Amino acid sequence: MTNLAARRITWLALLAVLALPGLTSSRLAAQAAGAGTAQRAAAANQADPDRWESAIRKFEDADKVAPPPQNGIVFIGASSIVRWNLPESFPELGPRAINRGFGGSLADSTRHADRIVIPYRPRIVVFYAGDNDVEANHTPEQIAGDFTAFERKVHAALPATQIIFISIKPSIRRFPWIEQIKGANALVRQYCMTHPNLTFVDIVPQMLGADGKPRKELLVEDGLHMTPAGYKIWNDALRPHLKLSQSTR
Repeated sequence: MTNLAARRITWLALLAVLALPGLTSSRLAAQAAGAGTAQRAAAANQADPDRWESAIRKFEDADKVAPPPQNGIVFIGASSIVRWNLPESFPELGPRAINRGFGGSLADSTRHADRIVIPYRPRIVVFYAGDNDVEANHTPEQIAGDFTAFERKVHAALPATQIIFISIKPSIRRFPWIEQIKGANALVRQYCMTHPNLTFVDIVPQMLGADGKPRKELLVEDGLHMTPAGYKIWNDALRPHLKLSQSTR
């Protein structure tokens, strides 16, 4: 990224947060500078295609010792998946709930799907990513295109598998990119509505307060990751889509 592009992103972030009432000028400057720094770091990280290799190998090594069950439910994606306590959230699923969250972008999940999704031949894939993509300044069209690539890769091998996309959540840290988040969610929702074996689960309304901003009690101190109250919203929204039939238990 050029210095000019970095400066432009920083000022775009500043303009976005100007709409938030109650912020002092010093806090505005700090938030804009922080957004620009985070954006540059996110872009640099995403440029390295091998940055998650050690995490993927750990999953593969664990699978050799204790292979996950076939026909289960694979959760894959960014750190919100990594931090999701699936046994606590969905005890009724038991070992069929397979957490393969490792972080990164939508493209990272696509890159590694043939290693930590397809081999399990899951009945359902729960997919969450996009936080890191918006901070790396990916457009809504890029994000939707990356999800399309993930969907096509999985369905090329497993055409009957249901893929559930959890909408990109609103958060304090990523609020400067809220318009990109809204745009990406709208495009992915539209895609899911017009293609078979896709479901879009929208958790955005429940995570916003009456003022239209992210509810602080749903996020931990970093303003990005979720508290148990945040995960409860996700659990309740997702559970109706995860019921296993008698034949698959």
